[in-house]
Amino acid sequence: MVSRVVFGRGSFDQLDEILAAKRKGRNAPFIFYVDEVFKGNHWLTSRITLSYKDKILYIPTKEEPKTSQIDKYVEDIILEFSELPSGIIGIGGGIVMDIAKAVSLMLTNKGESKDYQGWDLIKYPAVYHVGIPTISGTGAEVSRTTILTGPERKLGINSDYTPFDQVILDPELTKDVPKNQWFYTGMDCFVHCVESLTGTYLNAFSQSYGEKAFQLCKEVFLGNDLSKEESQDKLMMASWHGGMSIAYSQVGVAHALSYGLSYLLGVKHGIGNCIVFNHLEDYYPEGVALFKEMKQEHQIQLPQGICQDLSDEQFNIMIDVALSLDPLWENAIGKNWKTIITRSKLLDLYKKM
Repeated sequence: MVSRVVFGRGSFDQLDEILAAKRKGRNAPFIFYVDEVFKGNHWLTSRITLSYKDKILYIPTKEEPKTSQIDKYVEDIILEFSELPSGIIGIGGGIVMDIAKAVSLMLTNKGESKDYQGWDLIKYPAVYHVGIPTISGTGAEVSRTTILTGPERKLGINSDYTPFDQVILDPELTKDVPKNQWFYTGMDCFVHCVESLTGTYLNAFSQSYGEKAFQLCKEVFLGNDLSKEESQDKLMMASWHGGMSIAYSQVGVAHALSYGLSYLLGVKHGIGNCIVFNHLEDYYPEGVALFKEMKQEHQIQLPQGICQDLSDEQFNIMIDVALSLDPLWENAIGKNWKTIITRSKLLDLYKKM
């Protein structure tokens, strides 16, 4: 679990005080990875105090993070600084927070990040790392994974060393999120809840978080009496609780298929989950019905026909990626999932998208 959390409007202003206690010296900088959407946004960046060799790097977020990208960031730090950083701070959405987690891990674990895609392959604790979400829903601020697209697959670095040491949850930072992105990322949280609560890995611990997140999602996306501030507060809490739920259980069919879309077509995670989940009535009938109600309530139009021009080889690539995620399928279907989930079933689903 994340060991330290601060929540509240304006809590971002506590960042300097939090980091001061963690500084290791003049030659051990804090590296701030900030979503490039905030470049030139002095409302946020002016509140980051740089000292000594501290550095802000603006991160492009049009594509999901790649293992090659992580390796380049790690190399840049090693070549530029004589000491390991005092800390890595990720300020942004799931992409930026995943990059911050991955870089902090790879600074203390030798080799390439692709070698650590999987479960519990990390051997040494990461450098101190802090997560500050500026959009709600991914659960990246609390999860034990960092999702990366490698040369062969899209898969997270899942380990007990991955979670942030400190998280700052300030709902004010989400105030300028565009409506479509707000919906797609919020639905990532909703899908987390559905997959966790209906999965075979469900336990009392994950259920308590999943049920709370599920209820908060309904209040945010189907409640007409919430102020904008109340909606921001509740969705940030839903994201946290949804992330906690899957940290102690697992996701399922939607995420497995979404990884295939992302790996081949570069579809971003939130919208990918929405595109996939829209066709999963056979697996999550109640959840999909509620999702479609939310989609209609907010007049969201999903992309259509993104797979219509794919070749057999391309479909097979996506199917291979999806089928490689054993824990997701076992959670969704059970230990005998390989006798139930066939390539033809996945092909039919992808052709609907």
